[in-house]
Amino acid sequence: MRYLRSWNTPNSGIMLKQGQKLQQQQRQTLSPQQILSIRLLELSEIELEEQIKQELIDNPALEEGEDISSQEEGMDSMGEEGEEPLSKESTEELMMGDYSNDDDVPAYLDRELPDINAPREEIPIAGGTTFHDYLLEQLRLRNLPEEDRQIAEYIIGNIDDNGYLQRTLPAISDDLIFQTGIDVPVERLEKLLRIIQDFDPAGVGASTLQECLRLQLERMRENSSAQIAYDIVDKAFEPFSKRHYEKIQRQLNLSESELKTAIQEISQLNPKPGSSWNDLFTESLTHINPDFTVDENEGELILSLNNSNIPQLRISRNYNEMLSDYMGNKANQTREKRDALLFIKQKIDTAQSFINAIQQRQQTLISTMQAILNWQREFFLSGDESRLRPLILRDIAEQTGYDISTISRATSNKYVQTPFGIYPLKYFFSESMQNDAGEEISAREIKRILQEYIGNEDKHAPLTDDKLCDLLKEKGYAIARRTVAKYREQLGVPVARLRKII
Repeated sequence: MRYLRSWNTPNSGIMLKQGQKLQQQQRQTLSPQQILSIRLLELSEIELEEQIKQELIDNPALEEGEDISSQEEGMDSMGEEGEEPLSKESTEELMMGDYSNDDDVPAYLDRELPDINAPREEIPIAGGTTFHDYLLEQLRLRNLPEEDRQIAEYIIGNIDDNGYLQRTLPAISDDLIFQTGIDVPVERLEKLLRIIQDFDPAGVGASTLQECLRLQLERMRENSSAQIAYDIVDKAFEPFSKRHYEKIQRQLNLSESELKTAIQEISQLNPKPGSSWNDLFTESLTHINPDFTVDENEGELILSLNNSNIPQLRISRNYNEMLSDYMGNKANQTREKRDALLFIKQKIDTAQSFINAIQQRQQTLISTMQAILNWQREFFLSGDESRLRPLILRDIAEQTGYDISTISRATSNKYVQTPFGIYPLKYFFSESMQNDAGEEISAREIKRILQEYIGNEDKHAPLTDDKLCDLLKEKGYAIARRTVAKYREQLGVPVARLRKII
């Protein structure tokens, strides 16, 4: 079930009246525990370590050490002694204390979120690695002609630290002809920019906030709620930026629950993808460890979660004892002691929620990775890319019972170490196609074949998209020309006339 978070806006009363005219729908709001679990799930291991350190500083009721269930023991002993427990209303109020602001609509236009697409590898990283270095590193992995590479480097040089392209393409075209003597049409710049916008972190190379959010949502559009979120950003960005939600609802013909779910999707996006990268990599890091390790032993695959740097957490025994003392001394209860009791109870509840969320995160990650491992077993045994089966988020969601958005968060910015190298979890996902025999094959396999054809072509007479389409059909892959063109562009390969050597 997709959980929806509630929020209050100046228009919420109007939306409620409109909702009353429509057919009543059952709704369930996100609890503080669920909000916390979602936040922790999308963090990388490094970000999680920092979050735990901060939580240990902020909450004195949380401490490192093996959980000995002291909270339950303390509560049981209080029950046996017959003390009056906190009322349900007081407990709920305390539980909501640290999350009260989460019921409001997020300030999307000002909010900076952790980068969910930053790469992680178990390789040495220079202390001076920058956001622009990372973009250039990705550019070097693309199969581009030297001149296109130089032009793309110039475009990257005009991207600011927040990830936005600061100059218009016509202005860049003018710069190139004056500075390098290369006359580059805007259309050619647009194609190179699209390649850069396919880099990580998602949203890089945008000129506006709207384009930045749209680029991120393009990668998530197989999720129905993300598709609605894309439509909101693409077609109703002005009312969205002004929080005119009733207008959006009318314009896109959305139910109230659809609108709330889409708004929640947008709240997870990063309005400044470059700044998050810089924040992460200005730290003094020497190695970044993958989240999982897969080993092979006599044909058996062994999966382990790399959480050695994540400390065990428990509730402070001192805080439990203080809670017992306050609740046990009913004769001398004053307003000050009541306030102290509420404070202690709040800190204990918040600490327990954090511990539960950490445990839930680990369980979700293991279940998700195990499902991927089962699906792509042949690859993990052989390391042969051609053994990768077509896989989409929905397949893993159905195997694990989690929502598609949960699988998306669990696989974003997560890496696995195998006997054949380190891979991002997103590497194992690709759309499927069928050959003439009716067998399902991965789109990645089609791209590999295309790359082989192009790599072996006569550079004086390069293969056109039509010819590539014919060659694939001869191998039994009935693929439309526009699909061939899309895969070629994703590989960073220009059209035939630009590959021709005279």
